[in-house]
Amino acid sequence: MSFLTLSHLSKFYGTQCVVDDLSLSVEKGEFVSLLGPSGCGKTTTLQMVAGFAEVSGGQVMLDGQDITRLAPNRRGLGIVFQSYALFPHMTVSANVAFGLEMRRMPRAERRERVQAAIGLVHLDDYADNYPRELSGGQRQRVALARALVIEPPVLLLDEPLSNLDAKLREEMQFELRHIQRKVGTTTIMVTHDQTEAMSISDRVVVMQAGRVTQIDAPFTLYEQPQTRFISDFVGKANVLAGRVTADARQVLIDPLAQPLPLDATGLLPGAALVLSLRPERIHFTAAGQGLLDGRVSARFFLGSQWLYRLDTAVGELMVLRPNGDAPALDEGSDTGLAWSGAALRVLP
Repeated sequence: MSFLTLSHLSKFYGTQCVVDDLSLSVEKGEFVSLLGPSGCGKTTTLQMVAGFAEVSGGQVMLDGQDITRLAPNRRGLGIVFQSYALFPHMTVSANVAFGLEMRRMPRAERRERVQAAIGLVHLDDYADNYPRELSGGQRQRVALARALVIEPPVLLLDEPLSNLDAKLREEMQFELRHIQRKVGTTTIMVTHDQTEAMSISDRVVVMQAGRVTQIDAPFTLYEQPQTRFISDFVGKANVLAGRVTADARQVLIDPLAQPLPLDATGLLPGAALVLSLRPERIHFTAAGQGLLDGRVSARFFLGSQWLYRLDTAVGELMVLRPNGDAPALDEGSDTGLAWSGAALRVLP
């Protein structure tokens, strides 16, 4: 049996269905992210697990116990809010100790646990500071220490890094994962940031309009998206429409007359397909020597990569190439484009 199980969870506000028949099993020590655009139901799902939102239908099981109707304070879960929700009049130590005080833990044991939690997030030198004296990253660490000090069975993170600047956010992603692995706490994180979810999660749950559309390891999710929405939402993708050739080994993409390679099985001759082609899977060749030709309409420097937009016979295509791999193409340049048959993914 899984450590945390959500069975057919639903949430209605009046007649509006915000979460629709969601089921998810999370193993002990696993890090799972709920990923999706604003309004997809991911935060509401987290709130139902925490007990802050009443469940309209379904069940929440934790380590074999039904906690669906338990009050939040009886679930014993650790929670880090988007705003951190620190007490401004309390020091770092007092903020971290608050949950232990509510549990009436003896002072000596409480002091020991607080010191350990503060050390875990590398804030030993800031124990007597107040939240207003800390940076955004430090406040985020205090909130994490406060959640972990009670040794919760599950840690819930609601957009925990969204208030940080880009560089600090990236640093804290890996720090958060390092701490979670060290402690071993089962963790569910809500985020709308694809990079964040993909880089630190064991599995990613993609949600759209209140429903789960795919649950997979990050690499599988990226390489084998199950819907056009996921193909577009998780990373960048060129989406093409085509038709299987008579020998079921190639694909024709209108208005291109030349068949293109396609490594896929079980396809019916003449069947219509929707295909996903990742921009980094396309490489440049000399004009006339690729699968098709294109003209660079725009280019964008991303530091480690160049992002190109090219006009082609099958419409606009995006191409990502490493910086330094070859001289960058100028806008207006003509080039050939090529990719392997395995680069084209058939979307169900």
